[in-house]
Amino acid sequence: MAKANILYLSHGGGPLPILGDPGHAAMVRFMRELPQKLARPDAILVISAHWEEEYPAIFSAENVPLFYDYYGFPADAYRITYPAPGSEGLVGQISALLSAASLSPVINPSRGLDHGVFIPLNLMYPDADIPVVQLSLITGLDPAAHLALGHALRPLLDQNLLVIGSGFSFHNLNAFFASDHDAPDPANDAFQDWLVGTATADIPQKERHQRLMDWENAPHARYCHPLEDHLLPLHVCAGLAGTRAEKIFDDAIMGKRGVAFRW
Repeated sequence: MAKANILYLSHGGGPLPILGDPGHAAMVRFMRELPQKLARPDAILVISAHWEEEYPAIFSAENVPLFYDYYGFPADAYRITYPAPGSEGLVGQISALLSAASLSPVINPSRGLDHGVFIPLNLMYPDADIPVVQLSLITGLDPAAHLALGHALRPLLDQNLLVIGSGFSFHNLNAFFASDHDAPDPANDAFQDWLVGTATADIPQKERHQRLMDWENAPHARYCHPLEDHLLPLHVCAGLAGTRAEKIFDDAIMGKRGVAFRW
């Protein structure tokens, strides 16, 4: 039986969840409570929306630095720490699996964990005592490539790992900052409903993957994702899991509906 837990999380806006922004209250509460529902992992692998490379890149280091990939926030946003250890062993496993699938992985020893990693992990595991490895998206953002990326990692399911696809199920920045951003948003609701149905339906996996590959045909897809970087961590998770998901979060984040899944 598989031991790994797989999550797709909507990680919120930059460092705002850590800075006490009220628009993130439901998300913060959910993420802080989530570890109580999971076995404590031996290591954590995060696929973040905020890292793209020509070939899948793997980051880990003995003393993991942070990459503050945001700007214009108060000074406290640049004092956030997350001194988690790395995992050379897990990096080696991932590299071997991706190489066997002809995905030509590269190892980056110096980039640093971006906020798609250190913000959710600060909420979930604030002691920073679990090894963390980050895996990039692939430039071009092809949905089939990211399903294949997840599929190549399936041997990891037999280990006591937590795999997190860190993105945001709604990521239209203009809509977040519009004057009426808290108003009902039926276009977003239609896409979130499609996404929940696709991820959780009891359907053949081949059909699920086809829906995910054709995600641009979903209702209001490009309104919700003008760029698909925050959606594709879900594709990696779906490709890895090979089964339907369970919806574990469905609430407002920064005035817009966002969802999260567990496999």
